[in-house]
Amino acid sequence: MADERRYGEDEVGEIFSLATSEGEAALPALSQQEGLTLAELQEVGREIGVSPERVAQAAATLDGRPGSVPARTLLGVPVTVGRIVDLPREATDREWQFLVAELRETFGEKGEVSAEGGVREWSHGKLHAVLEETEAGHRLRLGAESDGAAGAMSMGFVGIGMALFFFIVMIAADRTGGALVIPTLFALAGAGALVGTRMLLPKWTDQVGDQMDHIAGRAQALLEAAPREETDD
Repeated sequence: MADERRYGEDEVGEIFSLATSEGEAALPALSQQEGLTLAELQEVGREIGVSPERVAQAAATLDGRPGSVPARTLLGVPVTVGRIVDLPREATDREWQFLVAELRETFGEKGEVSAEGGVREWSHGKLHAVLEETEAGHRLRLGAESDGAAGAMSMGFVGIGMALFFFIVMIAADRTGGALVIPTLFALAGAGALVGTRMLLPKWTDQVGDQMDHIAGRAQALLEAAPREETDD
């Protein structure tokens, strides 16, 4: 079929990494430029002693992973984290309640719940989870933005700018020596804010990304089962 799913080079490597155990035969070099279909992957698997079932299971695992949302960056460091999770069906009210409870436990925040026009949302500050319908079905969108990162970096740039300003003024007034302690302090404070924020952001993005992946897995597992019949209390 013309629209059959094809896996790129990185995806092929990931699939066989999932399908094989340490010590098994290495993946041979692949020459296909347009990617491989599942059937072609299974044929490669047979050549290296990996069963078609294991290849199919690994491919399904890869396909089921949440997609990352392009992050907004400052100084080359991401300040936002996002995931998009395709869901097998629409969540019932009861399942949405379970998911909200999981969100609260995972992120440690009660948050606020809202619903409008078939869209359900849980949010806390710049952190949100949205259940919505798309042309292809249903999905869960997760997003977060670092609190204070932009402000901290702005203060850092302000500190360095003030240091440069005072340095120029003092040089022009021929007031060097001990008077340079003021621009030096501004420069140190500004650089400290920039370096500190830049060092902490990767840890934050990794932590929030792991939390979102956990929520994505729980949502998919919850909706893979047939919906329970809901009754009024």
